[in-house]
Amino acid sequence: MSLPDKNPKKKLVVLTGAGISAESGLKTFRDTDGLWEGYNIEDVATPRGWRKNPQLVLDFYNLRRKDVMNAQPNAAHLALADLQSQFDVHIVTQNIDDLHERAGSKNVLHLHGEILKMRSEKNEHKYYKVKQDIKLGDKDAEGSQFRPHVVWFEEPVPMIEEAIPVMYDADIFVLIGTSLVVYPAAGLVDYVKEKVIKYVIDKNIPPVSRYKNIVPIQMPATQGIIELRKQLENS
Repeated sequence: MSLPDKNPKKKLVVLTGAGISAESGLKTFRDTDGLWEGYNIEDVATPRGWRKNPQLVLDFYNLRRKDVMNAQPNAAHLALADLQSQFDVHIVTQNIDDLHERAGSKNVLHLHGEILKMRSEKNEHKYYKVKQDIKLGDKDAEGSQFRPHVVWFEEPVPMIEEAIPVMYDADIFVLIGTSLVVYPAAGLVDYVKEKVIKYVIDKNIPPVSRYKNIVPIQMPATQGIIELRKQLENS
């Protein structure tokens, strides 16, 4: 039996959104008035859109998958991975890319699914890795069409239940690159304890005035992470 660590690492919880991956060249529907890469969001990111035109939806996400595979982790992703040497880092991300993992982060929870995985229409609990295009007619052993493992608008967010206790256990909280307008993800900040310092990194600081112990860092993610590290070192 090993002795307990007398100086356990503080739990640093990070909630990331589209802003952190934008600097790796991945575009987002954020601030685009309902359009994403020229597509109506309701046509490519809702169950209704899937039922109406599954080929269009598959084509759209096949392109997103290629974009992700061609992108590289940026300085913000790498810095968060590097913080694991000093803190017990847990990342909850709204992003469907794998840039946190490729940067070296070990504890990553994807709220909205992962573009490099697929599942069948009927079984949302069994995932398959995928790097090639998903085609209409690609089916599982039960004959159910494969779809991207992505949570669409109007669908439940099952991983939210796993994310809540992560937020509650935070000793330090960091919000990076999210506008806090997409729920239920935006509501996760409510579960961070009031006494916990909450660093907010974004070019445009989202509405956080109702929370206590906010430290705004109004910069893009790659610049803001440098300031965050300075503040963590001095805290």
